[in-house]
Amino acid sequence: MPNRLAHETSPYLLQHADNPVDWWPWSEEAFAEARRRGVPVLLSVGYSSCHWCHVLARESFEDEAVAAYMNEHFVSIKVDREERPDVDAVYMEAVQAATGQGGWPMTVFLTPDAEPFYFGTYFPPAPRHGMPSFRQVLEGVRSAWTDRRDEVAEVAGKITRDLSRREIDYGGTEAPGEEELSGALLGLTREYDPQRGGFGGAPKFPPSMALEFLLRHHARTGSEGALEMARDTCERMARGGIYDQLAGGFARYSVDREWVVPHFEKMLYDNALLCRVYAHLWRSTGSELARRVAVETADFIVRELRTNEGGFASALDADSDDGTGKHVEGAYYVWTPAQLTEVLGEDAELAAQYFGVTDDGTFEEGQSVLQLPQSEGVFDAEKVESVKSRLLDARSQRPAPGRDDKVVAAWNGLAIAALAETGAYFDRPDLVEAAVSAADLLVRLHLDEHAKLARTSKDGQVGANAGVLEDYADVAEGFLALASVTGEGVWLEFAGFLLDHVLAGFVDESGALYDTAVDAEQLIRRPQDPTDNATPSGWTAAAGALLSYAAQTGAEPHRTAAERALGVVKALGPRVPRFIGWGLAVAEAYLDGPREVAVVGSSLGDEGAKTLHRTALLGTAPGAVVAFGVAESDELPLLADRPLVDGGPAAYVCRNFTCDAPTTDPERLRTALSR
Repeated sequence: MPNRLAHETSPYLLQHADNPVDWWPWSEEAFAEARRRGVPVLLSVGYSSCHWCHVLARESFEDEAVAAYMNEHFVSIKVDREERPDVDAVYMEAVQAATGQGGWPMTVFLTPDAEPFYFGTYFPPAPRHGMPSFRQVLEGVRSAWTDRRDEVAEVAGKITRDLSRREIDYGGTEAPGEEELSGALLGLTREYDPQRGGFGGAPKFPPSMALEFLLRHHARTGSEGALEMARDTCERMARGGIYDQLAGGFARYSVDREWVVPHFEKMLYDNALLCRVYAHLWRSTGSELARRVAVETADFIVRELRTNEGGFASALDADSDDGTGKHVEGAYYVWTPAQLTEVLGEDAELAAQYFGVTDDGTFEEGQSVLQLPQSEGVFDAEKVESVKSRLLDARSQRPAPGRDDKVVAAWNGLAIAALAETGAYFDRPDLVEAAVSAADLLVRLHLDEHAKLARTSKDGQVGANAGVLEDYADVAEGFLALASVTGEGVWLEFAGFLLDHVLAGFVDESGALYDTAVDAEQLIRRPQDPTDNATPSGWTAAAGALLSYAAQTGAEPHRTAAERALGVVKALGPRVPRFIGWGLAVAEAYLDGPREVAVVGSSLGDEGAKTLHRTALLGTAPGAVVAFGVAESDELPLLADRPLVDGGPAAYVCRNFTCDAPTTDPERLRTALSR
């Protein structure tokens, strides 16, 4: 019989709806039940594409005896961290403070007042490698709760007080300058892996936000070292197993330093951020590899992640059926030489050489992840395309990984920005249309009559959870990109509604930002994290969107809020540049202006104006904003008082309250938007 999760919209929660565990969703009713029964709360946090979350579920939550023990002695709450990033952040901070590490699945034991007192992540079904079994943990917590409850309450109260006192000293409200950004570049250079690209050791994550900073820094200063790190890292990732060599799209991270073996789940946010980075790399260098990867990644997002409602699903799982009914990580993507021969016949040897498939395998059990190893060989391009096509057809017959169909507002905002720009750069109006469709869904379904934003939806049904700062900021970023690409003022207007909410509900009097609104559900601590990790933090994303909106509109409060928010980049940029990458990219835009470009024509179909518009979009000036439309139109503020020049289309470039003479020449415009 299904438990209470059967009525939820989260695919992750629904995966646990048939567990024998009497799960509750996060709710006041669950804590009231714990108080009524006098038992602790077991909080389990994960997400649908998390491999070890599935393992824990199979080993323990589907075990009748374990479930019976949980039901007797605990109130068990299951949370999808992608639906409730605020709950996840607060308790993950506690886990990391207590244990020095964190991750998912996250297992936290709470008092009925939601105060944490015992922490962990994955626990095995039997003791191993010094780890207790999950059952032993349950028994130990139950014993402590029963026999030493006063001590437990004291520990929980101290942990909660310590959390509530932890405040971020983010260095004041002064934006970073040249010294801090040069220091950040030096810090990245020290951590750079010159042999393999990327930063640090294994596991290696795609550093999309740091790469965006490096590209912008090069554009503003001419630093060849910054460009070389960005270009080489992008090439190594694109040639590695972390990139799907058959169908495009990036996996979450590489388990090794060489980008060979990925952790196979594919996340919308990674692919949106990387699609944009590769498009910007092409814009800076003309690299054919960057163009190919940007377009293939955009096509992957639309083909594999687009939902029936026009939004984009959150993720594809790492695991899939290996053909025997057993779910195995990477089964959909890996190949043996024998499998190549079965599909390709005499072309199997060429494929093995081209994609680095070996007898020993680069993964597990003689299987290899396809990559493009550095090779001296010359390959027939037509033959390679035939091989790829046949392998892709064969792979499509395998059981596909599961898809998390949840539409997350923030990640859709990132995808909208990436698809709009990629479509504009490479003359792919279908990609721009896909971005518009996703934006329409967010407006139609996620925004209420007060322009408050819901975090998620699924199958056209909006979720109950309020949007957090990253939702408002990333959706505004997507709408601002759409405004620049389409010339439609409605997207700028919607971005303004969202950013007004940011100023009213997420910023305090000091200029610091919080991840939840002032009127959001009160947790044991109001979450606040300015660091960029898998995605831009809400803090730095808001700084970027506020800065761009101010450049488009002249809105002084938004510019001031962006400047104050960038104080955290001044503090953290030179010290931990890998973890404030988007903040550094925004700071580059701030130091460059950003530049404001208005392109006007006699009509939207004016070919000369369209050429100038495309030239403006392809300008490399960091964070430049573009307005395109009919001369002296009121569609976008930057078009006001911008007439045609000698009856023809023209471009106006302004920066820091100073404007160049208008130009009708695309080459002069291109020069004006380079360093």
